[in-house]
Amino acid sequence: MRDALRRHWPEYLMEAAGLGLFMVAACLFGTLLEHPGSPVRQALADAGVRRLLMGLAMGGTAAALIYSPWGRRSGAHLNPSVTLTFLRLGKVKREDAVFYAAAQAAGGLLGVLLCALLLKDALAHPAVSFVATVPGPAGPAAAFAAEGGISFVLILTVLAVASSRRPRLTGLAAAVLVAAWITFEAPLSGMSMNPARTVASALPSGIWTAAWIYFLAPPLGMLLGAQTFGALTSWQARHCAKLDHAPGVRCIFCETAAA
Repeated sequence: MRDALRRHWPEYLMEAAGLGLFMVAACLFGTLLEHPGSPVRQALADAGVRRLLMGLAMGGTAAALIYSPWGRRSGAHLNPSVTLTFLRLGKVKREDAVFYAAAQAAGGLLGVLLCALLLKDALAHPAVSFVATVPGPAGPAAAFAAEGGISFVLILTVLAVASSRRPRLTGLAAAVLVAAWITFEAPLSGMSMNPARTVASALPSGIWTAAWIYFLAPPLGMLLGAQTFGALTSWQARHCAKLDHAPGVRCIFCETAAA
């Protein structure tokens, strides 16, 4: 563990910064689109239109982070469920997975806390609620199924595109799905797919409604997606755990494979 921290701490910090920035964007766009005092919210009465705009904003944020210099170096997991899946595939060492998950959780929380300082009462308003993820009117069972389903599709898509002839499109595919899930799935579960993202909002807000869904469904869905990918391809998975394997950028996962 100590050796991994000494050699790979820059990647851990990049993961923390990545989810932190994602949560900053989520808080800013969520407040802009949902707070009743926002001129954007006042101009857009249709909740579906606001979800579409939120989806485009967060999908664009995800793409920017994945293809950023930091994202290309760390692999831009930004999600303990993604890291766990690559651990299951043998693409990440256990100690790196532990530090990645810890960094993602810490970074996401710091991003929300920063926005709480900047936005003050606006972020805490019931219409925004620290962009917390909670089940929709259909209830916890529907939210659990939805979270598991979108997590399954996301990781299966990531693995398939990453193993195709055009692996550099993996990040774009993931970003498009993030945008689609926020637009169409959010009414069911709030669209998390990410335990660290849920904790980042729940800790400062105190909103832990059915939090077990977001701790269990995303990793289970992604692990099932990995199993399905393995069954379909005889485990001919991609060479490393990065969403964008840019040439000339250090890869701690290729070091893992070489070891």
